[in-house]
Amino acid sequence: MTRIEARALLHGPYAIVNDGPGALAIAEAALAAGMNIVQYRAKEGIDPKRLRESIGLAHAHHALLICNDDWRAAQEAGCDGVHLGPGDDGFADPARVRAAWPEAVIGLSVGSSDELRGCDSAAVDYFGVGAIFATTSKADAGAPIGLDGLCAIANETTLPICAIGGITPERLASVRASGATMAATIAALAEAADPVEAAHRFVVAWDAAAR
Repeated sequence: MTRIEARALLHGPYAIVNDGPGALAIAEAALAAGMNIVQYRAKEGIDPKRLRESIGLAHAHHALLICNDDWRAAQEAGCDGVHLGPGDDGFADPARVRAAWPEAVIGLSVGSSDELRGCDSAAVDYFGVGAIFATTSKADAGAPIGLDGLCAIANETTLPICAIGGITPERLASVRASGATMAATIAALAEAADPVEAAHRFVVAWDAAAR
């Protein structure tokens, strides 16, 4: 998939799946519900086999597989791109990642308009913005910026915005109205008794917010 083709998929619900024995089932639930993007997140180290299987699942659904944190591992495995946060190699200099991996989708995490202005937007494809609401899924999420903070950041860029942090189906209408192009979820799928039903609810609520 080319970068142009991949960027066309940067809209709608965005599933972040923590590595573990149930990761593939959660990814499959998200993809079957119609999500365009799955992010593989492995804070304790990448499982190469599970990452490759996740890529295969995503591509079978004509969706993107983004790897969190490690752009070199993502490139080697055949991912569609990488999401980088503060402290990750390449976060402060995404142009270096772009030069080494021209077709990658590159996402950066930002939490304020000032952080956004400090980024090299020319080398980036989208911004992950948050935490929007309080969340227990990301220990380093920081204080919530709320819908006003999301709106302020969305007004600073023409690139797609992925809202993250405490987002539930009930909050998707307000998140979308505040300028988000995408909305990420971790807990809504990972903590659900039925990830398939939870993913479906998330997608339906996002689609309904456009009406």
